[in-house]
Amino acid sequence: MKLKLIKYLIRIFWVGFLGAFIGILGIFLMVKNDAFGWFGGLPSLQALERPDPDLSSELISADGVSLGKYFRKNRSPISYDELSPELVNTLLVTEDIRFKNHSGIDHISLVTAMFHNLKQFLSGRRSFRGGSTITMQLAQNLYKTSSVNKGTLYKYPSVGEIITKVKEWIISAQLERSYTKEEILAMYLNTVPFGSNSFGIKVASQTFFNKLPSQLDYQESASLVGSINKPTAFNPIYNPDRAKGKRTEVLYNVYKYGLMTRSSFDSLKEQELQLNYLVESQNEGLATYFRTEAKNYLVNWAIDNGYDLFNDGLKIYTTIDSRIQAYAEIAVKEHMDTLQQVFNDHWKDANPWIDEDNKELPEFIDHAIKRTDSYKSLRKKYGEESDSLEYYLNLKKPMKVFSWTGEIDTTFSTYDSLKYYKRFLQAGFMAMDPRTGYIKAWVGGIDHKYFKYDHVQRGKRQPGSTFKPIVYTAALDNGWSPCQTAVDAPVSFPLPGQDPPTWVPQNSNGKFTGEIFTFREAMAKSVNSITAWIMNKIGPATVVDYAKRLGIKSPLDAVPALCLGAGGDVSVFDMVGAYSTFVNKGTYIRPFYISRIEDKNGNVIQQFVPDEKEAINEETAYLMLHMLKGTVEVGTGRILDYSLKENNEVGAKTGTTQNASDGWFMGVTNDLVAGAWVGGDDRSIRFRQWYLGQGGRTALPIWENFMMQVYDDQTLGYQKGFFEKPTKPLNTVIDCELYSENINPSDTIEYDVVDEDDFM
Repeated sequence: MKLKLIKYLIRIFWVGFLGAFIGILGIFLMVKNDAFGWFGGLPSLQALERPDPDLSSELISADGVSLGKYFRKNRSPISYDELSPELVNTLLVTEDIRFKNHSGIDHISLVTAMFHNLKQFLSGRRSFRGGSTITMQLAQNLYKTSSVNKGTLYKYPSVGEIITKVKEWIISAQLERSYTKEEILAMYLNTVPFGSNSFGIKVASQTFFNKLPSQLDYQESASLVGSINKPTAFNPIYNPDRAKGKRTEVLYNVYKYGLMTRSSFDSLKEQELQLNYLVESQNEGLATYFRTEAKNYLVNWAIDNGYDLFNDGLKIYTTIDSRIQAYAEIAVKEHMDTLQQVFNDHWKDANPWIDEDNKELPEFIDHAIKRTDSYKSLRKKYGEESDSLEYYLNLKKPMKVFSWTGEIDTTFSTYDSLKYYKRFLQAGFMAMDPRTGYIKAWVGGIDHKYFKYDHVQRGKRQPGSTFKPIVYTAALDNGWSPCQTAVDAPVSFPLPGQDPPTWVPQNSNGKFTGEIFTFREAMAKSVNSITAWIMNKIGPATVVDYAKRLGIKSPLDAVPALCLGAGGDVSVFDMVGAYSTFVNKGTYIRPFYISRIEDKNGNVIQQFVPDEKEAINEETAYLMLHMLKGTVEVGTGRILDYSLKENNEVGAKTGTTQNASDGWFMGVTNDLVAGAWVGGDDRSIRFRQWYLGQGGRTALPIWENFMMQVYDDQTLGYQKGFFEKPTKPLNTVIDCELYSENINPSDTIEYDVVDEDDFM
């Protein structure tokens, strides 16, 4: 009786198995042809032969260093040759031990899974196995078989699962025909999410261990492979105990299949998780401000050229040199840390937002908070006059805040946070090669995580005396000499219809000496009255014209105050470009930062060339370099470290705006031009005393620190040297002693002298 029952059950099993096989075969044929729209479509043959997962686009420095990536999913592809043997072995013993022997479908694994699942079902448990191979998992990762292209039968979950599995069989068979085993394994590891915003083995190994996949050992490989199916549950950062247990389980498989000795397994399983964890973000690494500004350009470029910056795996080669960039960031950080301490000591508990009489602006924070995203969001939710608006703005909550000694955990309201951050001084710095237009370093602020606003190109402020060389350029280009003499005396500009009706520019010390200065000495010592006299002679419109020739893109008012840099706001970006024209023999090159873009296969999509034009003649450019050298020799830049000036021609100009709201320093050498700006987020945030906020104190040290590091690094190729002279002999005498011997008395400069009561 028992024998008959056993035979009967066996017949039932085989009939059921055969029926299931025929049913699955029928489904297989119908799925392949998507009969009646029940099953949903399959990827096209072309899509199967050219799988295309999301790929991060990468920003690469001129010296071959990755500056960062743009991605929706942070993924960088690798080839099989870039995988360590330990990683490959660990993956195979964990996910697909017969991977090298099957053709995409492991029949042994499928049958084993069927029996396991039947046993689980009959016992009331739900721990099911799928019997999926690495190839089938790749099919799911690439083509989202369980979530896209669903037919009408997917409304029945169990049927949908069977259809999905059949689709994966079909796709797997095609993948096995199109690719080698090595290619499939590499593609699989490129498509797997590992948690912590890392997609693919290259990013995961860098995120958790700061290693390349080729460097992973068994302990590290087991940690990553163990997290493949449940990256959150087995994340070693957020669930270290579970991750360690899973790692032990994976290591046991390595031992079980003879790839590791028992003693090695026993040793490794006791080790703590050895991580070197860092999630890649736009706030970490080099050139954070530059990467953000480049992204703004690249998004539009990609749209115009039919690419997706965040998906197409573009390689964007920049002009930034990672070493020079690092030196620039160090220079800004070191000086701004020190300057901030001086600023804090200067103000102590008082607030640094003040009016022209050095009195605190009582409603400054109330006005400033209305420009914040927090205020705008709360106003939209509760209304302008709502009590809830003020309640939430004053509600204290835990947060991390920036400090120069590291992040601080504190409890702040939105008002508290705004008051805290408004006390910080900001900076912008850029360096470029004057002959190529290549931007070599870009530092847009003091910390990108907490201060997003870029002060290189987006930030524009009055340039103060750094604008004076543009005024002198107009004069020299119209026939005057650096040795032209003028008297330090007041100059009056009529202001029709205004009260008072005239404007008399003051020198920084409020005095006129009556001394005679050459143009070179006057610019070096930043004597305002003589720059004003030149403006009075050539006119503001002429100066605006020369500013535009030299690449100043900002709107400038053709007003007398422009002679002191008070007729409009400019950017560090534009000012560095303008000064580079002097070194480049009068040819202006618009600064640029991308040299070429390649697609994911290494094909050059676009090669970028400089946008250049002749702005001034070669002689005028050289005369301006001679003028700028005067600042370092006898003027406001003479405090530069002697080592920078020894056997080296350096030109420079300091700049400080009214009330010292903005400090500037522009420096030129024979092969590198750089500029720095320092100031508060708002013009009213400043030192009380003008001399504390002048450019020679706030901005010059950044340039000085930067250039000393550049010269110390012999690998960069920047050498001290001399400015290149014009190809033709000068028509102008620059030896002012010779010039004075030949001066004609009729060249004496006359001024409109005004009474002291008319001074503004």
